[in-house]
Amino acid sequence: MVLLNRIYTRTGDDGSTGLVGGERVGKDDLRIEAYGTVDELNACLGMVRDANRRHQLDAAAREQLDGQLLNIQQRLFDLGASLATRTDSRRPGQPCPTAADITWLEQTLDGMNAELEPLNSFVLPGGGPIAAPLHLARTVCRRGERATVRLGRHEAVEDADLKYLNRLSDWLFVASRWVAKRSGEAEPLWAPWATKPSIT
Repeated sequence: MVLLNRIYTRTGDDGSTGLVGGERVGKDDLRIEAYGTVDELNACLGMVRDANRRHQLDAAAREQLDGQLLNIQQRLFDLGASLATRTDSRRPGQPCPTAADITWLEQTLDGMNAELEPLNSFVLPGGGPIAAPLHLARTVCRRGERATVRLGRHEAVEDADLKYLNRLSDWLFVASRWVAKRSGEAEPLWAPWATKPSIT
């Protein structure tokens, strides 16, 4: 159980923060950048869940998406805890992404993708009030992946942490397409050779 009785502690006023295990590091440390981006991604998914409750998906699709996003939000907290912990500070039973979590992403992604038409171009971010923030979440996820790769060039990172982010960005892409289809929204595609508007 995590107890959060006090929100401010003044211990970060010098620009430092604590890792799991108690070590103090700068707030611009690569490890902080990695799990801070994961936290930002989690906030994006909270916005998606809120939009999902208020917009035009049918009840079954709305319930499916919300349950899946809630599971991902829980796993992102596990991932944040993993990224906030150096290898020598890890303890048995510490929350972290697992192979089963990655398999779950793959299986649910495949289920959604089976309902979609093949793509013949790249998708422009958009597709309605639920799909559009899913695209935003995908880009934040990719940034989190890049931050985790940078961290891994300097110190140990769990393989599952990086794999989870990589697979999750794919999941978010397919979910955005699935939502657009289930809500009847047009899916804009990149048309690189389309006639450009004239300047008058």
